[in-house]
Amino acid sequence: MEWATASRPRPGEQLCGDQAVAVDVDGVAALFGVLDGLGHGPAAAGAALAGVEALTKARAERLEVLVALCHRVLTGTRGAAMSLARIDFQTSKLTWTGIGNVRANLVAKSVSGVQVRSSARLVGGIVGYRIPEPRPAQVVSIRTGDLVVITSDGISDDYVDQIDFAASAADIAEQVLEKHAKETDDAMVLTARHRGIST
Repeated sequence: MEWATASRPRPGEQLCGDQAVAVDVDGVAALFGVLDGLGHGPAAAGAALAGVEALTKARAERLEVLVALCHRVLTGTRGAAMSLARIDFQTSKLTWTGIGNVRANLVAKSVSGVQVRSSARLVGGIVGYRIPEPRPAQVVSIRTGDLVVITSDGISDDYVDQIDFAASAADIAEQVLEKHAKETDDAMVLTARHRGIST
């Protein structure tokens, strides 16, 4: 996997309430996610960072378990919106889930430009305050070259058509942040490209 993040706090703030997690899972998978602490500033950053720490420690668990764990850990904090994606290298499957308004898209280069192959199904709720009953995470196939893009709601959702697939994951993340970050909120972009299985 080739992955990168780009973020910035709301103008006037020192700390970003949007945080990312990107960790290897025993060499057979990778866990990616973005947590958007409610509001902005130190309290939002504290909630998101607590979630990232919990996810990193429990990275091998199923996504449903990770959501429930974050819900417990974030109780008493500002709470967060969150989307998680697990990529299984052996099966080329992408499993993802989201609570709140952190969008996640699987995009690919197509003849006509950029195609959204799939989007994570988001459900309402606030991790740490109130989440819906757990349900199985969504599973889709992922192909070599596909790009996972997870964005907080500080990124406008019109970025897809402007993705430059010739660029690196790091450059794509920076370009999306620079061109599509809102001035009224923290902003975070995580990009992860499937490079195929090395032999």
